[in-house]
Amino acid sequence: MARHEETNLVGAYDAKAHFSELLERVESGEEVTITRHGSPVARLVPVKRSVTPEERLAAIRRWRESSKGITLGGLKVRDLINEGRP
Repeated sequence: MARHEETNLVGAYDAKAHFSELLERVESGEEVTITRHGSPVARLVPVKRSVTPEERLAAIRRWRESSKGITLGGLKVRDLINEGRP
């Protein structure tokens, strides 16, 4: 597959012929630009990894733990929240 190493450009014909190889490169973190007649027409980029529900829950627990006992001029955040409730 012909490509320009420094810019990760791949012609449309080569991209079609070697698509699985392109996917492997992108999966490893590369970005690949696909060209048609020398002009860029598409870019393959890695998908950003999603945060799992377990990771999200762990982050919430860390945040809650870090905010325990925080006061504002002697007032507890929880008291201020409760004060605003009818």
